[in-house]
Amino acid sequence: MADTTDTKSSNQMWGGRFASGPDAIMEEINASIGFDKKLFAQDIRGSIAHATMLAHQGIISAEDKDKIVHGLNTILSEIESGNFEFSRRLEDIHMNIEARLATLIGPAAGRLHTARSRNDQVALDFRLWVKEELEKTEKMLTGLIAAFLDRADEHAESVMPGFTHLQTAQPVTFGHHCMAYVEMFGRDRSRVRHAIEHLDESPIGAAALAGTGYPIDRHMTAKALGFREPTRNSIDTVSDRDFAIEFLSIAAITGMHLSRLAEEIVIWSTPQFGFVRLSDAFSTGSSIMPQKKNPDAAELVRAKTGRINGSLVALLTIMKGLPLAYSKDMQEDKEQVFDAAESLELAIAAMTGMVRDMTVNTARMKAAAGSGFSTATDLADWLVREAGLPFRDAHHVTGRAVALAEGKGCDLAELPLADLQVIHASITDKVYDVLTVEASVASRKSFGGTAPSEVRRQIAFWRARN
Repeated sequence: MADTTDTKSSNQMWGGRFASGPDAIMEEINASIGFDKKLFAQDIRGSIAHATMLAHQGIISAEDKDKIVHGLNTILSEIESGNFEFSRRLEDIHMNIEARLATLIGPAAGRLHTARSRNDQVALDFRLWVKEELEKTEKMLTGLIAAFLDRADEHAESVMPGFTHLQTAQPVTFGHHCMAYVEMFGRDRSRVRHAIEHLDESPIGAAALAGTGYPIDRHMTAKALGFREPTRNSIDTVSDRDFAIEFLSIAAITGMHLSRLAEEIVIWSTPQFGFVRLSDAFSTGSSIMPQKKNPDAAELVRAKTGRINGSLVALLTIMKGLPLAYSKDMQEDKEQVFDAAESLELAIAAMTGMVRDMTVNTARMKAAAGSGFSTATDLADWLVREAGLPFRDAHHVTGRAVALAEGKGCDLAELPLADLQVIHASITDKVYDVLTVEASVASRKSFGGTAPSEVRRQIAFWRARN
């Protein structure tokens, strides 16, 4: 196992400024290795690119560069194999790697930090990590959208009640309802792509805050690390955490969409609704009530949103009062992002699984679709279209018909024609053609409407872009 507790290298990078190291409390509050060790791959990748550029520019020798690169690759293997001992005395991932590099290759390790600071180093590591996480999120959202497209295709004609205020409003199709979530998660994915574009600038070379006097080539390191270009202001570079806040903002919005979906699954899976059923893979039982089948996966997705929102508020609060450029407060940025990323990944994966797993009870949905006089608007539209009534008058006539049906304990389609003609003489037996839920759904052919033909049009559009 690697030895990273060399007495000289562990005397903090502050060197001779401090006669002794921090006491136990200072060490505890100052150390970040417990969480920023997650950045080891990004730190090593950035250091290799930096060393390569330094050698190319003649700032360090090719021999020292080769030693540094070999040593860094050795450290990467040690960490990945679990044979690296992280030391809290060395504070963070940067110093842990640098100390081990010194043990492996000697004085050449000291040349690696030429023309850079931990300020631009951590900005680089963190930005690389967030960029990779956003790319992962983009792929996961694509998978979730694909799951919804498959269910929408399957249920383009399956009738269900559409709700406003959680009250039956008008009939829709389950396919149309699924496509609403395709739109939501499509916007989330678009935000992810924009965020990747926003952060696609390399911080390395900004140094502490003012740049450096060494003849470095920041465009070279940017290209080597997969960035579009280097950042353009060294002060902003080391003090910026917009990329992390934007990630958390996207995570919070996506989490909100996931939570709304989770809430619907919880409601739909109740015996009172019975619209969907989750398999045992996404449900649990009760410790005391043997009949229970709880949608715990959906409930936990709903709860994850609170954690993600908390992370966003925490980082906004951390950053809101900081003067330029870097402040130690910014060390508290990573745990929020790491936790939110883990929660978001798990929530998207769980929801994708539930969407593909759930059994849809189309008969129960269809029965519910006709409840609550859901075709009342269709009656009003018929009166406008066929009888020439102004919509406000048609609305009033329809309201009287609903009241009559409610008093008789029947649906609108079950009212005798004679009763309807008492309310308005222009009503004919053709009105019954629009009072079924199937006819109501089929008539909604406006672009983006719930008619099966329109649902399939939108499915085709999204399949082409997914």
